[in-house]
Amino acid sequence: MVWPFSSSSSSKSSEKVDTPSAAVSSALDTLEHAGEDAKAFLASTKQHLEQDIQTAERALKTASKDLNLDLPPLPPAPITIPPSLEPYLIASAVFGVATTAVLFYRKNLRRIPSAAYLTPNMLKGKRILKGRVTSVGDSDNFRFYHTPGGIWAGWGWLRHVPSGTKALKDQTLHIRLAGVDAPEGAHFGMPAQPFSAESLAWLRKELLGKNVTVQPYAKDRYERVVSMAWYPGFLPFLPKKNVSKELLKVGYGQIYRQAGSQYGGLLKEFEKIENKAKYDYMSH
Repeated sequence: MVWPFSSSSSSKSSEKVDTPSAAVSSALDTLEHAGEDAKAFLASTKQHLEQDIQTAERALKTASKDLNLDLPPLPPAPITIPPSLEPYLIASAVFGVATTAVLFYRKNLRRIPSAAYLTPNMLKGKRILKGRVTSVGDSDNFRFYHTPGGIWAGWGWLRHVPSGTKALKDQTLHIRLAGVDAPEGAHFGMPAQPFSAESLAWLRKELLGKNVTVQPYAKDRYERVVSMAWYPGFLPFLPKKNVSKELLKVGYGQIYRQAGSQYGGLLKEFEKIENKAKYDYMSH
């Protein structure tokens, strides 16, 4: 019988214990290697995920910018006005509207009855006036009744140009045609100049009773308003005719070359027309 705690028994027992220890060590080594592989895999996976996230973020930013370009601008935030300021704002708005209306009336709808009402700002070709010729007293001037606003202001259907010497007294502008001079009729004991009657008859036929447009440049010593003037042609939709040009074309006028003459930038054109009229007259 062998004693259970004898040396031989101990030796066998130790051999039996050594075998499981080696297996455990091998298993632990395997687990350790597996853990390291898992860590490496996780690290690699994390790196790829971070790269994917960065790529997605860049794509999202680009898409956001593109979307923002196509989107309409955001509406402005509502402005709230303190109740204490409302009366002042209303008063300011009323004052602004009233001021604008007064300025518009003064510039476009206020009638100019005579040359005395023309300010320096209205001269030098800065204003265009519309009205009707009420009389033609000489070959290069006429009386003009200002009708501001024309048909849109009621002239011709709600408001009418008066007639008669008494009604028109101090209510017209005495217009002197700019840039031209025409033969004068007999006056102050002076005899009539040649072709004065023909020139006067032509001007009356062309202008008397018609609606014309004038562009004032200056006032002469007789308080006549030196102006360019235009009148409608045969058909209303055709360009208007310049009275000074037409007077030169028919040969009833010549270029006015005294000091202070006004040509409205048309002197060269006037000279061509005058030369042609002289040539036509001499050739006949």
